Amino acid sequence: MGSAIIYYLFVRPLSVLPLWILYRFSDFFYLLLITVLPYRRKVIEDNIVRSFPEYSKTQRTTLQRKFYRHFADLLIEGVANLSMSENQLRSRIKVKNPELMNELFHKGQSVILVSGHYNNWEWLISAQNFLFPHQAMGIGMPMTNKFWDKKVNSRRQRFGMKVVHSGNFKKEISENMTTPVAILTLADQSPGDSRKSYWMDFLHQQTAVLFGPEQMAHTFDFAVVFYAMRKKKRGYYEMELKLITDQPKSTSWGEITEAHCRLLEQEIIHQPEFWVWSHKRWKRSVPADLEQLKREQNEKFNERFGY
Repeated sequence: MGSAIIYYLFVRPLSVLPLWILYRFSDFFYLLLITVLPYRRKVIEDNIVRSFPEYSKTQRTTLQRKFYRHFADLLIEGVANLSMSENQLRSRIKVKNPELMNELFHKGQSVILVSGHYNNWEWLISAQNFLFPHQAMGIGMPMTNKFWDKKVNSRRQRFGMKVVHSGNFKKEISENMTTPVAILTLADQSPGDSRKSYWMDFLHQQTAVLFGPEQMAHTFDFAVVFYAMRKKKRGYYEMELKLITDQPKSTSWGEITEAHCRLLEQEIIHQPEFWVWSHKRWKRSVPADLEQLKREQNEKFNERFGY
């Protein structure tokens, strides 16, 4: 009941306000974040120190403030997304090279569209189905609060996106193969199991990475396209697409994962304030037998896919 009251009396009415007004709320929230409500400050500081050991204290403080500035905007843009029209989203997200997806669609090839929590991913979730010719699908974990999970995903799907649970995505994909699909995956979350993860050096440290996108590509023979979401100015974004492979079965174990993570890493290094530094990204311990684990993973991968 409490969630419904907050949604219908506060959040939804707030979402219909013009963005220029909502950004005033963001300005105020930013001031709170850098003064009395320093959200996950210790997590953010630790992540920045580990990722940019060459930064001075001044540089780290500057990055932290820039992140809070962006984070406040992200929250407000997420609220606005609940009520934004297709025309509004079209005016605020541009695709630099849409011909890449168009060519894959005309070849009848489905796509795994992969990136991370960098810049505004919520607007993309809502807009993807009209930005590209493929049927849009998104894979995610349900929210703890069932009311918010239902409401948020309902708004995400209003322009045709299909949001599917990570536990039954294979069934959903198999049932939606009549037309090429583009499956949105944000692959920079901390995996649930360190021994089922792909381990690599990322931002100067050993990092557990979700192996799902690569495994999905080999299972369904889907092309893999990385997208970079770049902020052009406040409230306006541009996507640039890069083909990782349209022949996943010709790639070796880890090749796809290394490729999309390296591309994300480049975006983060170029403009680090737009990545979500408040996430507990490095909470998994590095296995003591890491090299042996990698050999075993490689062997199992080759056995499964007959390579």
